[in-house]
Amino acid sequence: MGQAGMAEAAVRYLRSAGRAAPVEALPRPELRCVREGERAPVGQAEFRRVLGSFATGVAVITAPAAEGEGAQDGPAGPAGFACQSFSSLSLDPPLVAFMVGRTSTTWPRIARAGVFCVNVLAAHQGELCRGFAVSGADKFAGVAYDAAPVSGAPRLADTLAWIDCTIHAVHTGGDHLVVVGRVDALGATDDEDRAPLLFHKGRFL
Repeated sequence: MGQAGMAEAAVRYLRSAGRAAPVEALPRPELRCVREGERAPVGQAEFRRVLGSFATGVAVITAPAAEGEGAQDGPAGPAGFACQSFSSLSLDPPLVAFMVGRTSTTWPRIARAGVFCVNVLAAHQGELCRGFAVSGADKFAGVAYDAAPVSGAPRLADTLAWIDCTIHAVHTGGDHLVVVGRVDALGATDDEDRAPLLFHKGRFL
């Protein structure tokens, strides 16, 4: 199946009641950016070094446990991962986007839920971010959160902002997926003096 076909297969909508259905998770890919014997135009180490010069904010993408999720789907309960590649996308309609690796073990759980919450981290939440960057652990152990008002996804305590979303579309982009979310609700702290958590050249600022 080509990239266009995989992108089309990524999102399934329930026509009844106009409610979006959970997203169909794509299989783990065997991807090559160059043909056999062809040299990549840019080395991965140099790509990482140069792109690391761009400072980014940091968010945690969370999702509630999908209905019917069982042991075969991984650990029960909510899902979440640390994300640097979050961005606003559109004002009308209100859309946001984040990128996630196609080999991510958390993405299929978010896809099954069909919804997510973006938690924009504050400067003091570096350790919280590290906890959500690991794989295979209970990322929510000891983490304070409540339910986002529309999706029910975990809304982490003490963040700068939260954006509650329904998955609107998924596009392929090399070894990553571009996940577009329709914003259903959002909010931010009233403390204008609180600084964001920033990531630059492999470390938090």
